Amino acid sequence: MSYPRLVLASSSRYRSELLSRLRIPFETATPDVDESPMLNESAQQTSLRLSITKAQAIAPLYPDSLIIGSDQVALLGNLQLGKPQSHSNAAKQLRSMSGKKVTFYTALTLLNSRTNTMQTEVAINSVQYRELNDMQIENYLHADKPYDCAGSCKTEGLGITLINKMEGDDPNALIGLPLILLVTMLFNEGVTIF
Repeated sequence: MSYPRLVLASSSRYRSELLSRLRIPFETATPDVDESPMLNESAQQTSLRLSITKAQAIAPLYPDSLIIGSDQVALLGNLQLGKPQSHSNAAKQLRSMSGKKVTFYTALTLLNSRTNTMQTEVAINSVQYRELNDMQIENYLHADKPYDCAGSCKTEGLGITLINKMEGDDPNALIGLPLILLVTMLFNEGVTIF
């Protein structure tokens, strides 16, 4: 079966691993995008804007391609949680999430750079965290090192032990790429997996 050129606009190994599950050929490209939220922008708006911006950033380099952009923002109350980037920031995030519900907005964009048509959607997952003590948090962080994950938790790893309950349409979205939405978007572009 022949496929159009498919490009993942991300340097995330998690997104790349998820996309490889579909067993279709793809390339990756790293978009140079400032991921800071804008003033008065909701978590959902931030994730959607960044997924679009990432796809558009590499489009000039990949004409006649299908480009996948994705971004995830975690929301605790009114506070957007990004990637902690350090152990101390991750510990602080997990302490603040202990016993609380966090909503993860994972935006997906599929841009056809030949026709300049774009499909966008946001997958929403809610996660209820267990009550966590400092020892559990430290042990988890040393085991999984989730410093490059929004919300400091790898649900595909030991992070699942921190969770009481999850709700959402696609568990892959929590890891960083909503595959169910992506398969539909690819189908809309004439790409079928089988």
